[in-house]
Amino acid sequence: MNLLEDLISTLDFDTVVRDIRQGVFHTAVLSRHCGLSATLPMDAMRQDAALVREPGFLLSKSPRELAGLAHSKSILEAAIGMATINSLLTIDEGSVIELNAADLILEKGEGRTVAIVGHFPFVPKVREKAKALWVIEKNPKEGDLPESEGDQRIRQADVVAITGAALVNHTLDRMLQLCNPRAFVILLGPTAPLSPVLFEYGVDALSGTRVADPELALLCVSQGANFRQIPGARRLTMMKPGRP
Repeated sequence: MNLLEDLISTLDFDTVVRDIRQGVFHTAVLSRHCGLSATLPMDAMRQDAALVREPGFLLSKSPRELAGLAHSKSILEAAIGMATINSLLTIDEGSVIELNAADLILEKGEGRTVAIVGHFPFVPKVREKAKALWVIEKNPKEGDLPESEGDQRIRQADVVAITGAALVNHTLDRMLQLCNPRAFVILLGPTAPLSPVLFEYGVDALSGTRVADPELALLCVSQGANFRQIPGARRLTMMKPGRP
């Protein structure tokens, strides 16, 4: 099985999907919990295929069918699939700590070489602490490296932080294969599933999200909220057992 199939195989589908919202920044699905995913609209608009098949009728599908959309070549459908997966995950509260990904990257990256896949607001703080920082971005901002230059930097980095959105555009498997076996690898962002399955694929820490107020989160997502505009989203980190 590949990573997505392995992840889906662990889910309990004995529930119903009650709501689906797709905003410009995030997608939210409400089943057992409110799961989030990055929407990636710029990537989606570059695609020629139908963006979402059967809009308006998705709630008639089973949770298993909706989770299976994570495999879709359509970015918007894959976002719905990943949000569904996150909505179905049951998290052992004893296995997570309240820790922001930014703080973890600063801790692990001080004085070391760091590669971050995805441009995050905390990048300037990491740049101050790291020996070297490379930000690899599909839609690069000033100072970022384009995706075409990312492979070498990922191989060289002591710490690699990868946006969970790489699950939506299906680039995560390849990037994990590029990482140095000695590197500390973090998967972060609201799309990142808090599931120990990822540890079997070379991830050392998962920094994801648990929504405290599902109804408010759904409303905010559907009204165009970015992550910082979703009130009460808990930033949780799950560490690979035994990894220093």
